[in-house]
Amino acid sequence: MAPPKTMKAVNYDGPFSVSIQSIPLPQLEHPDDCLIRVTTAAICGSDLHMYQGRTAAQPGLIFGHENMGIVEEVGSGVTLLKKGDRVVLPFNVADGRCRNCEEGKTAFCTGVNEGFAGGAYGYVAMGPYKGGQAQYLRVPYADFNALILPPGTAHEADFALLADIFPTGWHGLNLSGFQPGNSVAVFGAGPVGLMAAYSAVLRGASNVFVVDRVPERLQAAEKIGCIGIDFTKNDPVEQIIEKNGGMVDRAIDAVGYQAVDSSGSKEKPNIVLEQLIHVTRPTGGLGIPGLYVPADPGAPDEQSGKGQILMSFGKLFEKGLSLGTGQCNVKMYNRSLRDLIVSGRAKPSFVVSHEVSLDEAPEAYVKFDKRIDGYTKVLIHPNGPLE
Repeated sequence: MAPPKTMKAVNYDGPFSVSIQSIPLPQLEHPDDCLIRVTTAAICGSDLHMYQGRTAAQPGLIFGHENMGIVEEVGSGVTLLKKGDRVVLPFNVADGRCRNCEEGKTAFCTGVNEGFAGGAYGYVAMGPYKGGQAQYLRVPYADFNALILPPGTAHEADFALLADIFPTGWHGLNLSGFQPGNSVAVFGAGPVGLMAAYSAVLRGASNVFVVDRVPERLQAAEKIGCIGIDFTKNDPVEQIIEKNGGMVDRAIDAVGYQAVDSSGSKEKPNIVLEQLIHVTRPTGGLGIPGLYVPADPGAPDEQSGKGQILMSFGKLFEKGLSLGTGQCNVKMYNRSLRDLIVSGRAKPSFVVSHEVSLDEAPEAYVKFDKRIDGYTKVLIHPNGPLE
């Protein structure tokens, strides 16, 4: 049977609108490429930033940076992969050859996106790489980027989270300077926030506080042994200090630039950064996996629209706080986290709320964006249910 010439994919049509379109099947473009049949792709909270029109994304972008699947074809330069291999892909597209890649900082590869440090699948300004919310995906620098998984379908939902949110949560904790026994406050109980909290639990935190306002999210945090903090009831900084018996050692911002005030209805981009500074003990550490952007078309004020967020740097300095930011270098963590999953010591898929077909993806975007019907983390199976 001749291979298909077209495939279905999630296409960005404009703010608050995606549709399923038929587009040409990707082809190998370089000897180092491979082509995968996508078994699972996830909808990420950062996809919602584009979906909501809060980035420079233009109609026609194919979404999807959290991807896994089965290798269908390999280029002549690929030596570590073969047809039939089951793989998961870091959201970072990296060449493995630049200085940053050599230092393990694959989120900031300088060889894959001209004029910019970093590339990704299906994301605005992150290079020419189509996303994986589609039936097939071209993987550049395949030997370097693809992580081989055990064959079969076991742990599919867990392994899918190795593309981004599980490593990103782990990374957020690292950015803060975490050590076992530390107390941690995580702001935001979306998928990345829950993964940061879960990572803290796995790594031996003494207390983990998780701040949000959505009851289902707070309940999910409490189920893994964290202390939920509803920021609409009282100042979360005061709540945490009271419950912890003092300031925490580490604090994580898993909310980013669309943070809201205590009413939950008015955006206040700097509020979580301020809360991190005030809830963390002197000489403690802040981890900010974000996300923050250099330009926001829908920002509540002109300054924030330019990515200029006002924060109490004087208090940060006075307290001697360390601060780490930036996207996750997924390859730094994904192999070890894969092995934690295989051994049964980690099961990050507790955050997954829904698994849908590709045709159901547009409706899933609507519900995920509105935080209704329990939509918290959505997995898409572009080629139908797993065999």
